[in-house]
Amino acid sequence: METRVLRNRAIRALLAAEVISTTGGQMTWVALPWFVLVTTGSATRMSLVLAAEAIGLAAVGFPSGRLLNRLGARRTMLLCDGLRGPLMLVVPVLHWADALSFGLLIAVALALGAFSAPYYSANRMILPELLGEDEAVVSQASALFQGANRITLLLGPVTAGVLIGLIGAPSVLLVDAATYVVALALVAFFVPATKPVEADGEDRSVLAGLRWVAREPLIRTWRFCFIVGDIAWQAIFVAIPVLVVARYDADARIVGALFAAFGVGAVLGNTVAYRLVKQVDGLRLIARFALAQALPIWLLVLDLPATGAIAVLLASGLANGLINPSIHAIITLRIPPALRGTVMTSLMTLYALAMPIGILGAGPLLDAFGVEPVFAAAAAVQTATMAAVALSARAASADGARTRVGAGRRRPHTVRSPG
Repeated sequence: METRVLRNRAIRALLAAEVISTTGGQMTWVALPWFVLVTTGSATRMSLVLAAEAIGLAAVGFPSGRLLNRLGARRTMLLCDGLRGPLMLVVPVLHWADALSFGLLIAVALALGAFSAPYYSANRMILPELLGEDEAVVSQASALFQGANRITLLLGPVTAGVLIGLIGAPSVLLVDAATYVVALALVAFFVPATKPVEADGEDRSVLAGLRWVAREPLIRTWRFCFIVGDIAWQAIFVAIPVLVVARYDADARIVGALFAAFGVGAVLGNTVAYRLVKQVDGLRLIARFALAQALPIWLLVLDLPATGAIAVLLASGLANGLINPSIHAIITLRIPPALRGTVMTSLMTLYALAMPIGILGAGPLLDAFGVEPVFAAAAAVQTATMAAVALSARAASADGARTRVGAGRRRPHTVRSPG
């Protein structure tokens, strides 16, 4: 199993592209809101820029399923990276020309989100297209990609924190534009073309995907939990720069360290998950560790030293990295291949529609009440949703065990002895 995943040249190229382009994206996640916050002094304006990208993602999410079905995962990734690179150049170039308005910044963020919608779904779909439908194999590949993605949470924010002080936030955005070009080249030259799954008009429709989700109890429950839980996560990430300004003397290096701590924990969790998914059923893994992602967040309500806040995000990231590969593999493989593009983009769009709630809600709340109430509310929401995820995973695992036992008991009645 390990050989099949790690010796696949396309998987290695995709991993490299993931690390490079998402590192740039994580640098932008620090640099762009920091730029808005320090130049305007408004957490509300900062949250508007972040929300614009989520709104752009949501606006084209549902129709992008048809594009993904028609082009396939590889060509969709190439198209999206080919468009996002030039868009990212707009911000630093216009800033240096003294022609960057706040409205234009919002427009660029909207466009970046729009081209990210099909990319995120394609990045998930391409694994079974390259590796097949085995859950353990896809879970291992998902652990590798989750690890690569989380490494960017380590590399990107730390690098951004240093570079913001050295070359300024606009130059960091220029670096991000270059990473899209590198990622595009890696996918173009080293990832083979995959054939889109044939599907009739009914299977390609958004309603067909939503009807399937409504009939699938585990995915239906998880959809609600992850939508609500992601609202809380967006509020947490928006609150981190404000936390640093309020408690840690506006030290940009601490912003990078806090984001990086979550990334380090998640990489460690992914490393453990890479081994565990061969031995432990994914649903059982989720049932045991989902709540451990939420509980540490409560400590951010306290006036911790910077090292304490870093430890909190490290612990939360560890649990996140442990369960996410199995979550991604189970969701992806439970969707029928003919419906996968439509359902994946539909789910991604529903998440994106909810993201602005956390982002836009956090900004005014932070301005009005400070960081403690925001972290308390986010911790409460995370605790409730992760508890529901754990309970539903346990129930699904028990149902699967009963089905297997029942099938085993019925087999002697359906197979006759020879003669």
